[in-house]
Amino acid sequence: QVQLVESGGGSVQAGGSLRLSCVGSGYAYRRYCMHWYRQAPGKAREEVANIDAGGGASYADSVKGRFTISRDNEKNTLYLLMNSLKPEDTNMYYCAASQPGRCSWRYLDFWGQGTQVTVSS
Repeated sequence: QVQLVESGGGSVQAGGSLRLSCVGSGYAYRRYCMHWYRQAPGKAREEVANIDAGGGASYADSVKGRFTISRDNEKNTLYLLMNSLKPEDTNMYYCAASQPGRCSWRYLDFWGQGTQVTVSS
């Protein structure tokens, strides 16, 4: 069956860094657009970044210049390197996969269970 498993979350002080990972299985990982989303309790889910099958990436304005999304298709693994973390980056972070060629929330097929990131001031 399809699985997306995130790891790498934790607690860090403001200005610090974390790297999240997401391993996909049970589907044609290398063909799918991959996404990182985040959501705090009681707030709307926000797309942080996405990366298409060819490696083209886009970012939310709130993380541009601080976060880097990447993928290793040989390892079926998605990464999010988060630098210069701020308290407002505190969220549950989820990876997700959307249909090949469709890097949009409208075509999301699979979700992970999430990993918590907490940034203290």
